Amino acid sequence: MTLYRGLLSLSILSLISFSTEASASTLEDVKKKGYIQCGVSHGLPGFSNPDESGHWSGLDVDMCRAVAAAVLGDAQKVKFTSLSQKNRLSALQSHDIDILSRSTTHTLMRDSLLDLNWAAINYYDGQSFMVRKNLNITNAKELSGAVVCVTDGTTTALNLEDYFRYNQMELKHNFTQSLDEALSFYEKGTCDVISNDQSSLAGMRLKLKSPEDHMILPEVISKEPMGPVVRQGDDEWLDIVSWTFNIMLEAEEYGISQKNIDSFSTSSVPVIRRILGLEGDMGSYLGLNTKWSYNIIKQVGNYAESFERNVGRGSPLNLNRGLNRLWKDGGIQYSSPIR
Repeated sequence: MTLYRGLLSLSILSLISFSTEASASTLEDVKKKGYIQCGVSHGLPGFSNPDESGHWSGLDVDMCRAVAAAVLGDAQKVKFTSLSQKNRLSALQSHDIDILSRSTTHTLMRDSLLDLNWAAINYYDGQSFMVRKNLNITNAKELSGAVVCVTDGTTTALNLEDYFRYNQMELKHNFTQSLDEALSFYEKGTCDVISNDQSSLAGMRLKLKSPEDHMILPEVISKEPMGPVVRQGDDEWLDIVSWTFNIMLEAEEYGISQKNIDSFSTSSVPVIRRILGLEGDMGSYLGLNTKWSYNIIKQVGNYAESFERNVGRGSPLNLNRGLNRLWKDGGIQYSSPIR
């Protein structure tokens, strides 16, 4: 355990060497090249997944498309870079991408040491376990002595160690270099259990030959607040990404969607008029035009639309929205005021 933690620390320190001050303006760079370079996971259903023709879709993909709609007026002006868990943060630090929108948990160490900022939390998740149903395991505390596949050098591995140590359970690791490798080992029977965020496990389960033979245990052993990440030192870009997500939340709260947005053009509700750029010129505060928020909603949709089609009840993952419901519906998602 000590050696593993030491290696993780060295990995973090190696990333720090990439940290440099952000370019004068990511916004200027994006406008100049005409597209946003977005870092995503590869082949994670519901979050970032390319189809046979190379078209990307998912909740994390929508986040980048929404920023493109806000900044460039066209949600399709995005290029995607598939990143592993090991190179995702360094790719952002070295300016290979403009936004990291890839199932990355906001932690104290990442926030304080790596010169990165989480612009928003677009998915509140938690770590769990997937097992074969024929093992007749119904509770995570029955996993003592089981071989667990987990990706090396991640917070997932540390959470696993914490949980087993706290509950005085025997932990047998099988460290892998990627989620795909972990899933392959699990399917071959090299390990009894696979541990990751619940949303990731739901997507990985769909890739198995017989998904119905596997189950995700109900225990959640960690907090995993995830969202788009940008470099520190460019507050203008941080604000743009943050308020892009806020617009999606606020649009949901006020019932504004892709389909009905134009029906609100004559609304007298002050908040709605500000959301749609009909008064107040909120876009100018971000260096954007008055159509920025309209383009987000019209081209990508509000948060509920993005959630449901990608990971919610209208998707193959069929996930409960849970904590990701709006505050008024019992969740913890809400926007700061658009004013």
